[in-house]
Amino acid sequence: MASWDHWVEAALSRLASKKLLRSTRPISVPLPPPPGDPSEGLETFDGPRHWDRSSVEVEIEEPTLREWLNELRSPGGETIGEDEKVGGKLLLFSGNDYLGLSSHPAVRKAAAKDCLLCPTGFAANMAFLSALGSVSALLAVGRKPSKDERIAIFSDALNHASIIDGIHLAERRQEAEVFVYRHCDMSHLNALLLCCKMEKKIVITDSLFSMDGDFAPIGKLVELRKKHGFLLAIDDAHATLVCGENGGGVPEVHECENDVDICIGTLSKAAGCQGGFIACR
Repeated sequence: MASWDHWVEAALSRLASKKLLRSTRPISVPLPPPPGDPSEGLETFDGPRHWDRSSVEVEIEEPTLREWLNELRSPGGETIGEDEKVGGKLLLFSGNDYLGLSSHPAVRKAAAKDCLLCPTGFAANMAFLSALGSVSALLAVGRKPSKDERIAIFSDALNHASIIDGIHLAERRQEAEVFVYRHCDMSHLNALLLCCKMEKKIVITDSLFSMDGDFAPIGKLVELRKKHGFLLAIDDAHATLVCGENGGGVPEVHECENDVDICIGTLSKAAGCQGGFIACR
């Protein structure tokens, strides 16, 4: 993951160097909790509290606000001088967080503790692979990514359709090069990895294949991960809550939770609910 963090930082730096990056996210004003505030252990919404206003009361970084205000002036009009002070608290009315629940301690605590949620498991795979491809696009501002800037995706031949569709999306946008290895054939995968000179590599596979009912060789994949340094992602949709003593899926069975970088799954199978999730090790 450290190498991927480096590539993401490099992509953002590239945007900044092209003057295409600016801070546009409002910064919530920190409000001190009142004495005896029980929010730390709060798990239900029991009415408006001090955090509700913090969802719409924001403070914008001064350079960003100055730039915004100058852009609102008519062409040729007077701009805000450098010696003019701007800033302070603002009310934001352009968001969707009507009830301010995104600032509720229970929601923030749960979001930080659990994972990224998507409407479906299918959407989770699509979103993950699309986001990976975006790293390549950011490194190539204003042009198509070169082969060296693209990501190399290694995919099992029998992966789920959602993985395949996500890969095709990144491929069509010329953000990825795709290598399909024979089903659970680690020798073939190793050979493809050895021949690939691209820097950013990811291997993605179902953990429990839905149509054939067999398991991916997670132990061998972990060994190859240590050898080649790729990002290892698994779709654990059919094993979550089914495999492992604690329902942790295939990684728990093989005691390699910390060696799987990204775990994608669904809530519409064993969890008896709806949605998909993307979780990190």
